[in-house]
Amino acid sequence: MSTLITFEHPLNERIRTFLRLEHLFRQLDYFIQHEDPRSSRCAVNALLDIVAVTARADVRTEILKEIERLLNNLNRLANQRGVDQTALNQLLSDLSQVAAGIHQLAGPIGHRAREDEFLKAIAQRSSIPGGTCSFDLPDFYYWLIQPTEQRQARFADWLEDLNPAIQAIRLALSLLRASSGSRTVLAERGFYQEALDALAPAQMLRVTIEADKSIFPEISGHRNRFSIRFMRPEPQGRASPYGEDVEFQLTCCVF
Repeated sequence: MSTLITFEHPLNERIRTFLRLEHLFRQLDYFIQHEDPRSSRCAVNALLDIVAVTARADVRTEILKEIERLLNNLNRLANQRGVDQTALNQLLSDLSQVAAGIHQLAGPIGHRAREDEFLKAIAQRSSIPGGTCSFDLPDFYYWLIQPTEQRQARFADWLEDLNPAIQAIRLALSLLRASSGSRTVLAERGFYQEALDALAPAQMLRVTIEADKSIFPEISGHRNRFSIRFMRPEPQGRASPYGEDVEFQLTCCVF
């Protein structure tokens, strides 16, 4: 059986921010679990990117708006026939819990890490190629060689006001991904486009293809229309358009 690979594309700025943060959270989770200093360095880099993203947008407000939107949509299902009331009540409870976690935060999301002087110094030097060497930041180098428990405790402190956001975004995206079924469509000569229903705006597209086809999709779109062009990577230089028909699975996540 062929291995499948899925590409996702956001159709509004809120989901774009959520997907970027989810990507960074995954990196952070991976590197925090490893004990060697190089992994801790990578974890700090991911944390600094998270801090930068949350500083540019009112993530707290956007999360609460999305949770409220999901709660409203789920509540409309309560009286429909065939709905699993137990599963629905569990989802409503989960959404209410993550919303409560956001409301309980004393300040902006990521404030604890953003205002940490140790991280500020690393962020300033990170803009310089190789700027976080041991001779540039001896305190950072010293921290990296400390016992794992000390580094883990520092990460736990930095993440205290980020964890509620992590949980809320993961739950919102998981519901969005599961909201619609996929369908098989054909990209003639490697190109596909489709208009979207303005009355039921899609939040995200998911394109699933067989990994052994050695192609990938370039997706562009907004709430009214999207297009997909399949590309073939080249040994050198930029990828080139794939000129053959491509059958793939398409999911328009509407919830």
